[in-house]
Amino acid sequence: MHLFGTSGIRGVVNKDLTTELCREVAQALGTALPPRARVCLATDTRVSREALKGAIFSGLLSCGIEATDLGILPTPALALLTREWGFDSGVMVTASHNPPEFNGIKLFNKDSMGYSKTQEQQIEELFREKKFRVGGPGGFHQGQGMRESYLRFIQDRLPTKSLDSNLRIVVDPGNGAASGFVSELFAEMGLKVIPLNDTPDGLFPGRNPEPKEDTLWNTVEFLREMDADLAVCFDGDADRVTFCDKDGFLGFNEPIAFISRLLIEESGKRKVATTVETGRLLDLAVEDLGAEVVRGKVGDVDVAYLAREVDAAIGVEQVGVYIIPKAGYYPDSIFATLTLLSRMREVAEIRAFFERMPKLFFEKRKVSCPNQLKETVMGKVAEKAGLFGAKDINTLDGVRLEFEDSWMLIRASGTEPAIRVVTESTSVSKTKELVDRGIQLIKPLVEG
Repeated sequence: MHLFGTSGIRGVVNKDLTTELCREVAQALGTALPPRARVCLATDTRVSREALKGAIFSGLLSCGIEATDLGILPTPALALLTREWGFDSGVMVTASHNPPEFNGIKLFNKDSMGYSKTQEQQIEELFREKKFRVGGPGGFHQGQGMRESYLRFIQDRLPTKSLDSNLRIVVDPGNGAASGFVSELFAEMGLKVIPLNDTPDGLFPGRNPEPKEDTLWNTVEFLREMDADLAVCFDGDADRVTFCDKDGFLGFNEPIAFISRLLIEESGKRKVATTVETGRLLDLAVEDLGAEVVRGKVGDVDVAYLAREVDAAIGVEQVGVYIIPKAGYYPDSIFATLTLLSRMREVAEIRAFFERMPKLFFEKRKVSCPNQLKETVMGKVAEKAGLFGAKDINTLDGVRLEFEDSWMLIRASGTEPAIRVVTESTSVSKTKELVDRGIQLIKPLVEG
């Protein structure tokens, strides 16, 4: 099994992800970096953060690394500060949107980009071979002024006067890494902020750390009670953001399409980088601008490298990941939200825009599958893909089947033990039919 998945290393703490594993990954990282290299580390709010952080620092220090603790921070802030403060590498301890029992490790380069597949392979080889550098004891430092530094960066690129101070914004970090951080930052930028689930708590008592329609119903109710205009909802480490208005959840494909359009108009660039998991709504939303949607592999790191390669105006994943080159090639949900707020005068603009477009129905479901079975199951899915009668089959990442009025993707998750089925169609019945057929194909293969 591979150590790295779609977005770093991830697993259930004390089962897949132990303190010993974290220490050895840190030793591998420290060995790959030059002696006396500077590394910063931040965590989300999970209860396992201190134990795993301690193990990582132990591994880094044993290799002679200068290590700096930045405390609890959103992933966008960690990625940015790695670059802005001149660190050689950044380590984020998080399991992003996964449940509380999970945790993980994400690695960032000095330019704020996530580690490439080649770099991950180097770390993995050092980890497997246990060929770690033994140096003099490294140094340990405590970081200060993180939020202020991030705020200054945002203000330099997004003038405060462009924000509509009349909008009432619910900020819902779900008790994750953005708790306190984003609400204070937005307030300092002149926005009317109404916080919800804004206290750091790694058990995520307010709601599930994955912000989606069935986990945000309470947020929508709160928004209505407070007569707010928009709810901004982050996942556990705030590398994702989704939105709600008084009518409910604004969807996944809709916001990425709307914000992509804004960035195309602003930058003058005519490409959007995304993944095989993204629906056709994005294409429809930007086609009148002469823009091309380029699809690659799932995962924010793959999208970042694709966005840089094709010189895209923006990189997006339909789950709420935004990579904005003006900020850097890393997922920055906070900058994306402020970009939206700076260009929008009424929240109703989003729904009004999509009311003029063909209606598409999108659905995503999953089947539990042990990690060790994923490759075998997906191999059998590829063998049976021809039974669906698709006009085109794309195997870049999973199996994406293209039909005349719909598509379906079957893909092994890179962040949890599951295989996902994603479908989109012009009718509810066709979408449901495709999802059901995908599930019916996968279940017997998993159960064996």
